[in-house]
Amino acid sequence: MLSWGKPAHQIGQRLLCSTSVASSNKSLVAPRDAQRFVTQCLEALGARHSSASLHADVLVEADCQGHFSHGINRLDGMYVKEIRAGLVNLEGEPHVLKESESTAWVDGDNTFGTTVGMFCMELAMKKAKETGVGWVTTKGSNHFGITGWYSAQALRHNFIGVAFTNTTPLTVPTRAQDSALGTNTISVAAPAVVTPSTSDSFLLDMATSTVALGKVEMAYRSQQPLPPGWLFSKMGVLPADEGELLRGVGTTYFMYPLGGEEATAGYKGYGLAMMVEILCGVLGGSAIGPNIRSAFNPEAQGVANLGQTFVAVNPAMFAAGFQQRLSTLLALCRDSLPLPGGEGGTVIVPGDKEKRSKQLVEAEGGIRYDDNVLAALETLASQLNVPPIQRVHAHS
Repeated sequence: MLSWGKPAHQIGQRLLCSTSVASSNKSLVAPRDAQRFVTQCLEALGARHSSASLHADVLVEADCQGHFSHGINRLDGMYVKEIRAGLVNLEGEPHVLKESESTAWVDGDNTFGTTVGMFCMELAMKKAKETGVGWVTTKGSNHFGITGWYSAQALRHNFIGVAFTNTTPLTVPTRAQDSALGTNTISVAAPAVVTPSTSDSFLLDMATSTVALGKVEMAYRSQQPLPPGWLFSKMGVLPADEGELLRGVGTTYFMYPLGGEEATAGYKGYGLAMMVEILCGVLGGSAIGPNIRSAFNPEAQGVANLGQTFVAVNPAMFAAGFQQRLSTLLALCRDSLPLPGGEGGTVIVPGDKEKRSKQLVEAEGGIRYDDNVLAALETLASQLNVPPIQRVHAHS
């Protein structure tokens, strides 16, 4: 049960989703064809090729990394819905409102979040080349996919990259009954030693809620039970239907902050979520906290107006040997004695799972997509008169 007062005790407890535990089959899809499909769908809706192609790159990269919650699973339920509702400016151009040598404030012009994010991260890296640090904050943005895509851009220059975004309010503050903050994500990328044959890095990409909402969506679509502590309900029961869940998330169904309840230090995740909100929405002048519209009922609530912040830091401006020391730290953690019977058998650092997922995609010649996801995208392909995604072959 919830542990921070009588009212909260009355609004729900840790519950399992009542959907079937049977999972559907999976099929291999070539990343290039997935990218082609997303691009063509967005172009069919009026997007420019450059914007559509970049957006496709970000979604497919998420899938290659194993983050299916933020990949093409989101195409029909989020991005297409917003475009059809006229809530994304397909002709928009991000532009600088105010800047100094090392900072900039940007208006995203309500265009694709991926377009805004890349504009801002490129600007931050340009300033970091000139001054050592670049800090860019934007208002007027939209959902931009995996936050790690943007922080990782800095690795191309051996820079440290940082990215944050505020999001739809789904998460309850500690001791509260209603949501006030989003899953507000944090990503940090840092380069380790690069050799002709290998490159290493640290890549953290995390929600400040217990789990990203997209993982809940994927659990419903693949008919898997929800682990305890992901969601709770004012009604005491979580719905069996994904559509009902998404219509009620943030008002009837809520997400815990990272750490869960107060007794398990959920106030730390709550604090991190507020930090992101301050650095994005408050600093950038975008919508903030509970005033951000729902991503799942956008037609009734208008544009997203998300705030996002992007930072690039040149380690060469500080103590020499950054990459070597980071490699040492990564090795020390990976070489730690693993728990007996632990998952995977070895200790990993942030970014390792994503690298292994990409290696598996390369080895198998495709991304393993849930057939339920592909079936939904086949319906979308028919609606938009776009050639459907081609399966390489199926896996049970």
